[in-house]
Amino acid sequence: MVKGKSTTVKEPDTGSWRIMLRSPNQMTREQARETARDVLEIIPLVMRTVAAELRSAGELPAPGHFGLLSVLSDRPRMLTELASLQGVSLPSMSTSISAMEDHGWVRRAAPGADRRVIMIEVTPSGRAALDRVARSAEAHLADVLLGLDVSSRRRLHGGLGVLRRVFAPAAGAVRSRRRNHRAR
Repeated sequence: MVKGKSTTVKEPDTGSWRIMLRSPNQMTREQARETARDVLEIIPLVMRTVAAELRSAGELPAPGHFGLLSVLSDRPRMLTELASLQGVSLPSMSTSISAMEDHGWVRRAAPGADRRVIMIEVTPSGRAALDRVARSAEAHLADVLLGLDVSSRRRLHGGLGVLRRVFAPAAGAVRSRRRNHRAR
């Protein structure tokens, strides 16, 4: 027999009710929503702090380029895929890629006979810029976190581990769904 509490929940999409078993140590829906709000509040604060430091250090003209270079460092990608990953329009992504090309950080390449298929890839100069920016961002965050006591650092590290365990599989599932969708 499974121990735990049962909760009756209404499905937002269908309006139907269902009984959900929850272990005694599992969050309630309201606790999960509160935690989600906290995560959504803190991540932009961290990223704004890093972006401001990178701008003031003159490392990147647009902080969004750091994310694009990171994504492209894994493998070359099509412009449409980059736009989808970043949640922007194709013209906006094309503008960003053009700016990055002007800096020599990426190049467009037609990998096969079909010249309509254009892949965006990081250049050696782009990899060097990404490494430089990553080191600068890490150093800045380290300076900000330097004031934490050992106990706070342990709690923060544990919390980041939780986020990694929750979101790393989710990111893999999204990539898998995209691959399966393209295969159809």
